[in-house]
Amino acid sequence: MSDYTNAGQQRLLRLIDLLSGHEVNGLELIGIAKALGQSPSAVTRDLDNLRTAGWAERHPNGRTWRLTPHVIQISQRYLTALQAGAAQLQGVSQRYGGPVSLGDFSIHS
Repeated sequence: MSDYTNAGQQRLLRLIDLLSGHEVNGLELIGIAKALGQSPSAVTRDLDNLRTAGWAERHPNGRTWRLTPHVIQISQRYLTALQAGAAQLQGVSQRYGGPVSLGDFSIHS
């Protein structure tokens, strides 16, 4: 099996994970770099990529970085999709008179 992982993409995902939970005050560049084991210049490039994509922003204090509400918007779309799937499963359950789980039924759009 081929390994399709990309170090830069993996670093961005670790950065997103690190920033999550620090949306109010953000994290300083040096702290981010230390936590990720990366140079500040590499982290600056990654943060700039996240900013360009609308995922991260500088805190108004000018010293820290944080995730944007874009992450919450993705979470809300995810929840909406799960709720729609649950409603479809409920309909199937009612039609067939028994419990239905995602493992038993595949929803195709």
